[in-house]
Amino acid sequence: MKLNNVVLVDGVRSAYGRGARGKLVATRLDEAAAKVIRALMERNPKVSPYMIEDIGLGNVGGAGELVLIGAGAVSRLAGLPAEVCSFDTNRQCGSSMETLHRVAQSIAVGASECGIALGIERMGRTLGGGGDARPRTRITEFNKRLAKQNEVQRNMAPDHFETFSVPFPDYILDSNPIVGMTQTAQNVAEIYGLTREELDEFAANSHRKTAAAYAAGAYKDEVIPLEVEDPVFDAEGNWRPDETGKTIVFEQDECLRPGTNVESLGQLNPVKGVVSFGEKEIIITAGNSCPTNDGISAALLMSEDKARELGLEPLARIVGFGVAGVKAQVMGLGPVPSTKKALKHAGITADKIDRVEFNEAFAAQVIPSCKELGIPLDRVNVNGGSIAIGHPLGATGARLVSTVSHELRRSGKKYGLATQCIGAGMGISTIVEAM
Repeated sequence: MKLNNVVLVDGVRSAYGRGARGKLVATRLDEAAAKVIRALMERNPKVSPYMIEDIGLGNVGGAGELVLIGAGAVSRLAGLPAEVCSFDTNRQCGSSMETLHRVAQSIAVGASECGIALGIERMGRTLGGGGDARPRTRITEFNKRLAKQNEVQRNMAPDHFETFSVPFPDYILDSNPIVGMTQTAQNVAEIYGLTREELDEFAANSHRKTAAAYAAGAYKDEVIPLEVEDPVFDAEGNWRPDETGKTIVFEQDECLRPGTNVESLGQLNPVKGVVSFGEKEIIITAGNSCPTNDGISAALLMSEDKARELGLEPLARIVGFGVAGVKAQVMGLGPVPSTKKALKHAGITADKIDRVEFNEAFAAQVIPSCKELGIPLDRVNVNGGSIAIGHPLGATGARLVSTVSHELRRSGKKYGLATQCIGAGMGISTIVEAM
């Protein structure tokens, strides 16, 4: 069966607010996402709402506004036809990229012709992926057997050295696989012998590049300005829902700190709770890690034949997909095998990649992953990354694909890679080709 070419017609997002204490705290994200969808459709008037066959939502934490099928709720609020189908997906941090893959693959096999991949996340002050608020009983409490590993799960995979250039030490392989994200970053830093200075320099550059990109107008075609209520907080920083703030226009990522430098980052203490199983220095800090965020992303996908019939000028053609697993203790390395899969699917090698949008969950995982893939860092996140932009879990994946596609058009380059690690030990990657 001949597969259809799939194109990214357009991709947009909201600015990203601080989790629990930022500009989107007092805003319903279902209504805000509906505004983003409407803006996406208004930017592409040749695409009739009746052409949208499916809309998928990537979400992790289960924001309270996203009742029933969250994608369906947003579709309805955006005024799309009642006949538009909808689904929700949770692949943790990779949720909206997974949603984009699902919509694209449906188009590729001819099951549909046009759809929207959506990502929405509302986060708290600490990194986490939602939870079940129901009372705990002996059948709903955490299953302690999940912390145990058999030999197949514990030992390095038989093809380990086809993916990685270094072994994973026994002290990490023997550690608890139910592990916090910051701990995995420390584990990866130790495996590759990274220093605190390397991580802080990477983080400072993320803020520098993001600030420069905003100053140059690089995000004006991507970020949709939204009118939102400016939240009112009490002295402890808690939102006061009984008080109504003034209306403001929110149009720039809130965690960007233009003046950040290596010296200021060097003053930060290591993240509490992180340990070194190898008895090394703890080098993971809030400064060289992504923040927690609220945000929205949306991508409009279509078959290339349909786009040409309509006279559209899509941003990019989607040519490669990849999802792969790694040990949970080193989840930040997931983009290495997932990108190798995507490169194989696209039929190209890593040296052909001109631009990369690599989710900066932690500086500690981007640096060694790019080294393993043979991708120079000067091709990575040229307009800044998630350490400065933010990482609203379920909304990041679609942003990465859209951001790298916009950058390919701006720079006149050919191939782009969007990739990210995923909690619990996975990676997900998408390769796009400029039209």
